[in-house]
Amino acid sequence: MEAWIDQLAEALGEDTLSGRETAELLQVARDVAHRVERRITPLATFLLGSAVGRSLAGGASRADAFQAALDTVQSLLPEGPPPEG
Repeated sequence: MEAWIDQLAEALGEDTLSGRETAELLQVARDVAHRVERRITPLATFLLGSAVGRSLAGGASRADAFQAALDTVQSLLPEGPPPEG
C-alpha cells in the first residue's frame, strides 16, 4: 500500500505522506465511515485535501493546514454511529 500511495503522490506532483499523516488520515476516514456513513468517506477525504491545499496556497505550513482540516472534520463528527434505518 505505501509504495502505491507514494507513487500516486509523486504522479500527482505532491509530497509523499508521512507515517503520522497516513495514520491520521486513515483514522479520520474510519471515523467518518463508522460515525457518519461509509459511502461519503471518499467525499470527506477529498474535501479535507482541498481544504489543506487552499490553506497551503494561503501560506500555511503543511502541518498546520493538515491539523486544522483534521480538527474541523473531528469537530463535526457525531459522538457515535449513525442511527439505524
